[in-house]
Amino acid sequence: MTSKLRLADRTNDLFPILGFLAALASFAMPLNPWIVAFILAGAVVAAVHHAEVIAHRVGEPFGTLILALAVTVIEVGLILTLMQAEPEKALTLARDTVFAAVMVILNLLMGLCLLSGAIRHHEQRFQRTGIGAALATLTVLTVVTLVLPNFTSSVPGPFYSATQLGFVAAVSLILYATFALVQTVRHRDYFLPEGEAHDEPDTHAAPPSVRRTAISGALLLASLFAVVLLAKNLSPIMGALLADWGAPPAVLGVLIAALILAPEGLAAVRAAKADRLQTSLNLALGSALATIGLTIPAVAILSIMTDMPISLGLDAKSAVLLFLSLIVASQTLANGRTTVLQGVIHLMLFAIYLFTTFVP
Repeated sequence: MTSKLRLADRTNDLFPILGFLAALASFAMPLNPWIVAFILAGAVVAAVHHAEVIAHRVGEPFGTLILALAVTVIEVGLILTLMQAEPEKALTLARDTVFAAVMVILNLLMGLCLLSGAIRHHEQRFQRTGIGAALATLTVLTVVTLVLPNFTSSVPGPFYSATQLGFVAAVSLILYATFALVQTVRHRDYFLPEGEAHDEPDTHAAPPSVRRTAISGALLLASLFAVVLLAKNLSPIMGALLADWGAPPAVLGVLIAALILAPEGLAAVRAAKADRLQTSLNLALGSALATIGLTIPAVAILSIMTDMPISLGLDAKSAVLLFLSLIVASQTLANGRTTVLQGVIHLMLFAIYLFTTFVP
C-alpha cells in the first residue's frame, strides 16, 4: 500500500513537469494528439492532487475553497483558450461549459456522493445553515447568468449588452467573494463537518511539511500552465472528432466539465464514503459557485475587450432542467439528512440531462 502511494505521488510530481515541457514544445512543433491528451489528463489530475496537498496544510474550510479555485482556474483557462483558438465556437462555449458544470455538480457528483454514502452509512447528516447559504447563492448566480439574458431587451436574443455583461460580471464577483468571506472568516463554523468518521486514515494524516507544500504550489502552477496550452493544441482535433461523430456542439462543454471535475469528484465521493458528507457538499457546491462566480467575469472581460459576442441564455429545455435541478437540490438539502433515494433522484436527473444533450 505504501509503495502504491509513493508511486502515485511520483506520478503526480512527474506530470506537471511533462506537461510544462510539452506545452513549451508545442510552440515549436506539432505534437501527437494522443500523447497530448494523455499528458493533459495527467496534468489535470496532478493539479487537483497538489491543490489537495495545499488544502490539507491549511485545513477546512479553506481546503475546499482552494480546491474549488484550482479547478475553476483550469476551467477558465480552457474556456478562454478555446474561445480564442476557435472564435466560431466561442459564441456558446462558455454557456455550454458552465451549464454542463452546474448539471454535473448538482446531479452527477451530488448523486454519487449521496448514494455511495447512504449505501455504506444508511443516513448521513450535514449542517443546513452553510449548505443552504451556498445553494441560495448558486440559485441567484445561475438564474442571473444563464436564464435572465433571454428576457432582457437591450440586445435581441439570449445576449447581454456590454453594459449588462459588465454589471452581471461584477454581481457574480461580489456574490462569490461574499460567500468566500462567510465560508472562511465570518461564519466558518457553518461549514465545518459534524459527526464525521474519525477512523478514516486521511482524518489522522499529518499535514504536509512547509517544503512539501511549497513544492506542490510550484507544481500546481506548472500544471495549470500545461493544461491551458495543451488544451489549445488539442481543441481542433476534439472539434473534428465531435463533428465526425455528429455530436451536438453542447457536447464539447460536457466533455470539458467532465474532464475538469473528475478528480475533484473522486475526492468528494471518497469523503462521502468516509461519512464526511459535509466535506463532500462543501466541495461540490463550492466548485459550482466558483465555476459561475469566476468563469463568467473572466469570459465577460474577454468578450468586452475583444468585442466578441457570447450567448449566455439557455434554451427552454435546458432552462427547465436547470430549474428542476435547483428545486430538487433545495428539497434534498432542506432537512440536513440524506438517504439513498435522494442520490438516485439526482443521478436520474443527470441521465435525463445527458440523454437530451445527445438526443435534443
